[in-house]
Amino acid sequence: MNVLANDGISQSGIDALEQAGFNVSTTTVAQEQLQNYINENDITVLLVRSATKVRKDIIDNCPSLKIIGRGGVGMDNIDVDYARDKGLHVINTPAASSHSVAELVFAHLYGLARFLHNSNRDMPLEGDTNFKVLKKAYAEGTELKGKTLGVLGFGRIGQATAKVALGSGMKVVAFDPFMEEADLKLEFFDGQSIDFKIKTISKEEVLKQSDFLTLHVPAQKEYVIDEAEFKQMKDGVIIANAARGGVVNELALVNAIESGKVARAALDVFEKEPQPEMGLLMNPALSLTPHTGAATNEAQDRIGEELASQIINIFKS
Repeated sequence: MNVLANDGISQSGIDALEQAGFNVSTTTVAQEQLQNYINENDITVLLVRSATKVRKDIIDNCPSLKIIGRGGVGMDNIDVDYARDKGLHVINTPAASSHSVAELVFAHLYGLARFLHNSNRDMPLEGDTNFKVLKKAYAEGTELKGKTLGVLGFGRIGQATAKVALGSGMKVVAFDPFMEEADLKLEFFDGQSIDFKIKTISKEEVLKQSDFLTLHVPAQKEYVIDEAEFKQMKDGVIIANAARGGVVNELALVNAIESGKVARAALDVFEKEPQPEMGLLMNPALSLTPHTGAATNEAQDRIGEELASQIINIFKS
């Protein structure tokens, strides 16, 4: 059986599949050529990340396909219900990248709290001539310990982010329309652990209480954060979006930064990927990464191994 990992897969995933008798190709096929490639090469399993789209045309016209796999959590680039109605298995790896995303969020939050996104740009240019000026400019940082982190969307990634926050001494408040409470186990290197029970509250209360705010929600028809939501926030809030482009109104975000409502913000995802608005890219109040939330070696190994395990189990059953 032939597997096409069109957006790549870790070597550990390849090894597991090949040991089970699958032929694995990591050729990157252009979207418009994908249908023909699948048919010409008798592809049984198509694995994608966020770049490749698996829509009705591929599902309808590629009879050899049995499994569509998404390396990651969100599956908005796949017509999931349609594929399942047609008898295909659609799988993803919801737990594999949670901690990687959580760490990226905190890399941004710590950096924003201490202006690292700006000082790392300015020091190479002016560090030798304006050292004292820069020192004064970036002297009003803030600590995360003791502050409140608001989490919108309290699934696996939201909970993983909450654990990092709790370990940093932060208070956590969370909103999730599908969950009333969550039990979190914070585990330490020596085997000790602490259990936390987080009861979710209303979205409005999360917005009002948060010093820092992070989003972990799926793509939606409407903005999760728009002008009305910004008005409910504390002045000087710091925001991170490592969920999906389009859950935050980017124009409203820029306006909120200009008004002082939002002090600074981090974006790992954008409404117009892979060509974000230049106004975002040049905004000094933004800390930016190119959709790398799950891009750690450890997460990619877990994703590949989890996909391989699910695929092997499906064909065994």
